[in-house]
Amino acid sequence: MPDPTQQFFAAKPESIGQARDFALTTLASWGLSERAEDIRLCISELASNALVHGTAPGHGFLVKIATDDDFVRLEVHDSRRRRPEVRHPDGTDTSGRGLLIVEELADDWGVEDRLPFGKVVWSRFKAGGTPC
Repeated sequence: MPDPTQQFFAAKPESIGQARDFALTTLASWGLSERAEDIRLCISELASNALVHGTAPGHGFLVKIATDDDFVRLEVHDSRRRRPEVRHPDGTDTSGRGLLIVEELADDWGVEDRLPFGKVVWSRFKAGGTPC
């Protein structure tokens, strides 16, 4: 099983694409491409949420990816404690669907406190197969 890998990203819009590239490169290096598209979409949503809602001024966000025999775990660490909530936007709303996407694509997801401050929003994906 490969060691977890992580990368810090500055709080700027181009970091979202860089986080996607990091995740895809990591998965490819581990030979785990089966769920790469689901993970790519989820990292986009979680990193976007961290950038817009989770980073305090002067702070970026951290992406960590780990795997074992059964799952790939994706984590996005940010500096604010405010927990994200799944929203159910109207058809005319232009935002608020990110966690619905994560909920649909990931096998599980959640939020944990991070010490000394902030939170970790995580999602996990069954390695080598379709969602549970």
